[in-house]
Amino acid sequence: MARGINTRDSRPETRDFYIRGPMITLEKARKIKEEYDKLSTELMDPAVINNRELYQKKIKAYSDCKPVVSKYEEYLKTASALADSEEIAAKEADGEMKQMAVHDAEESRKKIAVIEKELEFILLPKDPNDKKNAIFEIRAGTGGDEAGLFAAELYKMYVRWAEKNKFKVDLMDSSPTELGGLKEAIFMLIGPNAFGRTKFESGTHRVQRVPTTETSGRIHTSAATVFVLPEQEEVDVQLRPEDLKIEVQRASGAGGQHVNKTESAVRIVHLPTGLEVYCQDGRSQIKNKEKAMTILRARVKNRLEGEEKAKLDSTRKAQIGSGDRSEKIRTYNYPQNRVTDHRIGLTVYNLEAVLQGDLDEFIEKLTEDNNKKLLEQEI
Repeated sequence: MARGINTRDSRPETRDFYIRGPMITLEKARKIKEEYDKLSTELMDPAVINNRELYQKKIKAYSDCKPVVSKYEEYLKTASALADSEEIAAKEADGEMKQMAVHDAEESRKKIAVIEKELEFILLPKDPNDKKNAIFEIRAGTGGDEAGLFAAELYKMYVRWAEKNKFKVDLMDSSPTELGGLKEAIFMLIGPNAFGRTKFESGTHRVQRVPTTETSGRIHTSAATVFVLPEQEEVDVQLRPEDLKIEVQRASGAGGQHVNKTESAVRIVHLPTGLEVYCQDGRSQIKNKEKAMTILRARVKNRLEGEEKAKLDSTRKAQIGSGDRSEKIRTYNYPQNRVTDHRIGLTVYNLEAVLQGDLDEFIEKLTEDNNKKLLEQEI
């Protein structure tokens, strides 16, 4: 008998076919099917037909329900076939009929698994930002020089992951340390669904290891913050010239040495919000200004959206934390060769592979966890 399938009533129209795993998905689909049937009846009502505005509203709702209902009905049909096959397999003695029923049941289970995933995807609320490019901001937090070295390793880790997944990386700004670390790095990940794939990397990342400068062999804990924003086009966020304070100056590198003698570095302040961007990596003032404006649009959009959402993410600090050791989403522990994501309780013991860009398991599990929560909120 199929796990979780109710076959007490053999009539197809009254059977409830629920596999325990996707209960939330199926319950939501069932409610949409009820709404769909209700709308179908209402659309035949002369009072609705003669009210053009009401009719258009209901026909749109009916149309929106249709993909879910179609997939849900496919699920019910397949689950019914599974129940029938298992019933035959249970009754038949060993023989060709039993083998055929067992085979059909297995094929139905495989099809159900596919349909469940497709149904879950259709039901998920869509984030319009997911398809956009992603702007990463990595900053050294608590831990001095060691934090800067860790920030540089995180930057390399994301670059390696991007290369493996065919994303382009555009370094927009960086501030190196004298020891080869990074105080800050801002770059854009360019490619389909870049933000959707990486948005859960935002937060404080913590490293535990013995620094090369530590003579007593004591393990230190340092931190770096990662912040991921969706790129915003000019049509998405319009910044008025009178709201911007733009300054140009000479770019400088680590140790205060001038990268060039021209005023190529650009600093832009958005006066209404106080948000500030500084870009110096490019040799061209025009290029640096373009990159600074791109970063500023993303930050302004995030600020405005945060305020609209009851200030849940009204400041960048609220989302990424202060860089303090105690605020963490992921820990990279060198002595134990361990990486742990504290949000989903996932631990892997292949730290070097993760630092080489093997992040897919974390990304997939975080996405699955988020999808589950979204479905629970919607039901």
